[in-house]
Amino acid sequence: MYYGQVRVLLMIGIVVFWGSCTRTTQEVLIVPPPTYPLSRSGIGYGVVSISYTHVVNEPGQGGVSLGYLRRGSIVRILERRLVTGTSESWILVEGNYRGWLREAEVNIYDLEAQAKTAAEVMTQ
Repeated sequence: MYYGQVRVLLMIGIVVFWGSCTRTTQEVLIVPPPTYPLSRSGIGYGVVSISYTHVVNEPGQGGVSLGYLRRGSIVRILERRLVTGTSESWILVEGNYRGWLREAEVNIYDLEAQAKTAAEVMTQ
């Protein structure tokens, strides 16, 4: 009697296991939570670190000036680009102007709050 029950339970287990093995796969969309840094729309924030700098319409020496930013100005950084043929890195910024700055003239921070703190210390 005992061996009969074991055989029945074993057969039920095999049937359940076999039934759970399907050939179709189910795709599940994974959406990461809107937390830093996944939710950022830019690279970070920058604070102009020199007396003043010109914002230009394109990276490199041939850019036309759109205006200038003074030391302590905060900008949002949207893109980084290395100019071909030089070792200069440029950043596309958005602030009072939307244009390009030499990366060497800007201190870069991950958060806007960090940039604001740095700008306050820099302009005192």
